[in-house]
Amino acid sequence: MYYPDVPALEPEDIQLLCGEYLAHNAHLDPREADRLGVKRGLRNPDGTGVLAGITNVSSVVGYDKLPDGTVKPIPGRLIYRGIDIDTLVAEADAHDRFMFEEAVWLLLFGSLPNAEQFARFRKLLETHRELPRGFADDMILNSPSPNIMNKIARSVLAMYSYDEHAEDTSLPNILRQSINLIAEMPTMMVNAYQIKRRVYDRSSMYFHLPTPGQSTAEHILSTYRADQKFTHEEARLLDLCLLVHADHGGGNCSTFTCRVLSSSGTDTYAAISAAIGALKGPKHGGANLKVMQQLDYILENVANPKDDGEVREFLRKIMRKEAGDGSGLIYGMGHAVYTLSDPRAQILKTHARRLAYAKGFDEEYEMLCSIERLAPEVFAEEHPSGKRVCANVDLFSGLIYRMLGISNDLFTPLFAIARVPGWCAHRVEEVEFANRIIRPAYKYVGHAQEYVTLDQR
Repeated sequence: MYYPDVPALEPEDIQLLCGEYLAHNAHLDPREADRLGVKRGLRNPDGTGVLAGITNVSSVVGYDKLPDGTVKPIPGRLIYRGIDIDTLVAEADAHDRFMFEEAVWLLLFGSLPNAEQFARFRKLLETHRELPRGFADDMILNSPSPNIMNKIARSVLAMYSYDEHAEDTSLPNILRQSINLIAEMPTMMVNAYQIKRRVYDRSSMYFHLPTPGQSTAEHILSTYRADQKFTHEEARLLDLCLLVHADHGGGNCSTFTCRVLSSSGTDTYAAISAAIGALKGPKHGGANLKVMQQLDYILENVANPKDDGEVREFLRKIMRKEAGDGSGLIYGMGHAVYTLSDPRAQILKTHARRLAYAKGFDEEYEMLCSIERLAPEVFAEEHPSGKRVCANVDLFSGLIYRMLGISNDLFTPLFAIARVPGWCAHRVEEVEFANRIIRPAYKYVGHAQEYVTLDQR
């Protein structure tokens, strides 16, 4: 039984329904799509994305298009409103400060805030972290979920009922809603996790109020940990994760989902909750958890983690589906745009090293570095198509969360917390400037058939 007090479908019913579906749909062969020139996954034949719009928010660069139409791999770049992510990270390092809130302003408004604007904006986020009166009790504590992403999506949708102007799609109102969600979603996440601990894990739960003067990263660690204690280095590292995840162009799955819904004229809560649902998938935001599960599996099955030959052959077994979860994927490797390098992965790799050795995670860190170095060789040997693969952001983000003592349950939710500023920036752009519903086409390849009345079938 899947739902309380609702009769379950009998096995024979399921077998009948599945058999009926497969009998009439097995002809839907992906090779037919290729023959018809259909760009599956909105991808061009060379793997690049189909252009579906224009944006001022951010740019993802991983290759050059040559005059003859071929693709030339280049080191990856991530650019927020014309400013390279490496520049933002260097600023944070040089002045030992938190950068996520500044990136939120940059993505939403398209400029860098001056000192007065920045101070006022940080205070604005700080004062909107608490949820509406009764919201936590009614929408979170009374309806726990074993999956925090599901609970955050439902909580965002529920905010509609607390907003007297939920349907207003004017610029002032969407910006108001955006700032509220950016501030409130970390609180939703931690509350959802605490009730999940009590109901599903049979553990104690605890709730802390927001502390004045904290950054988003500090707020998360303070409300997540029972003793509310954390080091500045830990908070800086989490802030860095939030910064590099804040946006990734308009074409990634969750952002495109947000733009598709926004193009229909729907409300902010529906658009953002749909983006959360897209990010939940293991092929998107859920990949960081898959990386850690695979890392543990490799360390359990490789006798000498420092032996490149042994690690290389085990990765080969994973790709051949002779080991691992049977997917044939090396999680944390490969990206739709980046070819030689993912700048986010390089940033997290560099900044995670010191904490990894300080906290005793050096074996895990070194194995991830080995995977980053050896997997492209194995991929080239197993798939001699000439396609280049590199480490993506998920390869090191999960290890950082583990080093910070953060539960696996929150790996993907933290991605959502970081990405909501980008989603909101793209939503504003879609509503304000696109003004056309997104409506791609699908080619019908089904068979023609005549209707036969029920008594003659």
